[in-house]
Amino acid sequence: MRTRKDIINLMYTMTAMLFGTFLLAFTYYHINFQNHLSEGGFMGLALLGKYVLDIPPALSMLLMDIPMLVIAWFIKGHKFIINTMIASGMFSFFYAIMEQYSPLVIELNHNLLTAAILSGVLTGFGAGIVLRYGGATGGDDAVAVLVSEWSGLKVGTVFFLMDAVVLLLSLFYMPLIETLYTILAVSIAGQMITVTATYGVEKKPVRLKPSKVAKAAPQSVGSR
Repeated sequence: MRTRKDIINLMYTMTAMLFGTFLLAFTYYHINFQNHLSEGGFMGLALLGKYVLDIPPALSMLLMDIPMLVIAWFIKGHKFIINTMIASGMFSFFYAIMEQYSPLVIELNHNLLTAAILSGVLTGFGAGIVLRYGGATGGDDAVAVLVSEWSGLKVGTVFFLMDAVVLLLSLFYMPLIETLYTILAVSIAGQMITVTATYGVEKKPVRLKPSKVAKAAPQSVGSR
C-alpha cells in the first residue's frame, strides 16, 4: 500500500515529466518544425526511411521503438519502461495539440543560429528533466541511456553522437545549411541533457564485499 510520501513523490515525478515533455513538444514544433530544422534520433531515421524506401514514419518509428523498449525492460526494469511510455504518450499528445491548435508562430528562418541555440537549450533541458526523473521520451532515448551506462560516456555525449550520425545521413534529403544548424542544436542539447540529468545527483560509492576488502587490504610488515 502506498504511503502519503510515496503518492507525493509520484505526483512530483509525473509533474516534472509533464513539464519536460511539454517543453520538448513546444520546442520541436515551434522552433524546429516552424524553422525547418532537421531531426536526430529515430525521428531522423524515420524521415530518411520515408525518403529512400517510402516507409510511413509512424510505422518505422514503431518498428524501431518496440525492440529497443523490450531490451530496456529487461535491463532497466519495468519502472523505467512505464515512465518512458508515459513520457512518450505525453509528448505525442502535446505535439498533436500544438500542431492542430497553436496560433503561435516563432519566425526565425532568417536567424537560424538563434533557432539552433534555442532548440538546443530547450530540448536539452526538457529531455534532461525526463531522464532525471526516471524516464525517456522514446526508444532512441532508452538506447542512449543504456549505451551511456555500458560505455561510461556522459548521457548527453551519447545523445549527440547518435543524433549527429543520423543527421549526416539526413543530408540525402535535407539542405546542408539546415543540417549543420541542427547539428549545432543537438550538440548544445547534449550538454544541457548531461547538466540537467546529473546536476546535484551524488554518485553512490562502490562498496566492496568483505572478501574483496580482505584481499585489497595491505599486509602488515611482519606478515609472511
